[in-house]
Amino acid sequence: MVKLDRSFYLKDTVTVARQLLGKLLVHEVEGKRISGVIVETEAYLGTEDRAAHSFGGRRTLRNEAMYNLGGHAYVYFIYGMYYCFNVVTGQEGVPEAVLVRALEPVEGLDFMAAARYKKNYATLSTRQKINLTNGPGKLCMALTIDRSLNGEDLCGSQIYIEDRNETLDICSSKRIGIDYAGDARDLLLRFYIQKNKYVSK
Repeated sequence: MVKLDRSFYLKDTVTVARQLLGKLLVHEVEGKRISGVIVETEAYLGTEDRAAHSFGGRRTLRNEAMYNLGGHAYVYFIYGMYYCFNVVTGQEGVPEAVLVRALEPVEGLDFMAAARYKKNYATLSTRQKINLTNGPGKLCMALTIDRSLNGEDLCGSQIYIEDRNETLDICSSKRIGIDYAGDARDLLLRFYIQKNKYVSK
């Protein structure tokens, strides 16, 4: 498979959010590939989007990576417990990003099971297997994505996304967990692969 190049990430954020579906997110850890197919995303549209960390031009140490050129990682910490992995889009200085909400595990299943449950993959129940990566915090735990990867170039060799050619049935809905965001909570900016069992909700 071919690693996505910079031009993919420089498109508008909604397009990137839709086109990331079906692609393979890869984290190379100690020479091993840990990966999953992206099955759910959410678009965050920067300074005009009340749900975005950069709404109103907010710029802090936490969200600085959002202002990078498209094709960099934005990783943040929430609830004092979980990391969330985002793909920065567009031109430098335009703080928009796509949250990767869920993956379908592909490579490094034992690694993921150990990271999430301290077990071998074969010993997991069906429910535990689905719960490995069916949420933004879960997938970061399984792939050991944390703030050390914040700002990382996705066109590099540590964490990156590979193309996959598949015909997908894509659905859209309101984003999850943004009731505070006024009218922005009603925007249909969540995208997911229909009937994929790893979609978060």
